Amino acid sequence: MLHDFDPPAALLELCELMVRQPLLVLTGAGISTPSGIPAYRDKEGVRHGRAPMTYQEFIGSAAARRRYWARSMIGWPKVHQARPNTAHQALARLAAGRRIAGLITQNVDGLHQQAGSEEVIELHGNLHRVRCLDCGKRLWRSEIQAELEAENAYLQGVEAVLAPDGDARLAEAYLEGFRIPWCPCCGSDLLKPDVVFYGEGVPAEQTEAASSSIERAPALLVVGSTVMTYSSFRLCRSIAERGKPLAAINQGAMRAEALLNLKIERPCEQVLPWLAERLGSA
Repeated sequence: MLHDFDPPAALLELCELMVRQPLLVLTGAGISTPSGIPAYRDKEGVRHGRAPMTYQEFIGSAAARRRYWARSMIGWPKVHQARPNTAHQALARLAAGRRIAGLITQNVDGLHQQAGSEEVIELHGNLHRVRCLDCGKRLWRSEIQAELEAENAYLQGVEAVLAPDGDARLAEAYLEGFRIPWCPCCGSDLLKPDVVFYGEGVPAEQTEAASSSIERAPALLVVGSTVMTYSSFRLCRSIAERGKPLAAINQGAMRAEALLNLKIERPCEQVLPWLAERLGSA
């Protein structure tokens, strides 16, 4: 409720901005951590844990693919079972009330769509899909999970530390004998989650859609992101170069800090519901 939250001055300024014009929103891992999905970076923007697998490593090594799918088999259920939190739901309400001009996300968990947001630009793809790099066949990740569990029953019940994007820290001893998934269409072992790996470029379709949204948007609001990846920082720089306002709801350091016009350092799952309620009656 509105009376349970004492809004800082920057939030009141953001609210006034959204009354005047709908904003384009860019979200990052910080909006999904309350749903139980780990982030790659801490509040200072420093990446923690082991480095994620690169695209070049994945396509160039059968052993790397075996390692990826074994860890993913253990980590995927956490993403599959995650549900939208109050921040995702608030953004969907703001969009329904025409307070948001569009939504771009760096997240690959699909939680915005589950919350009811439509026409989401998924900058880095969606972990719920899998694609064959040889024939282009697309599959649902849940189908692949069923195959992995049937072929690798010995991993059922194995304890592992969960990592970002459906990964898990699995001991090397568990990898021997692991059977990876194969494409049911062409028989290739080059099945890859339909997401952008490190070292892989963002698909042209997503890049163009995001750039077009920036051109049309009167302002950009970053939610729960350090914007350390170039694909997201480029969007912030682009809006700033056009002389349009750049705002953020994010706790901790940001690569785009010097470009910001205003920043609210409060939890987004607290701030966004307040905005949705306040603007719903504005």
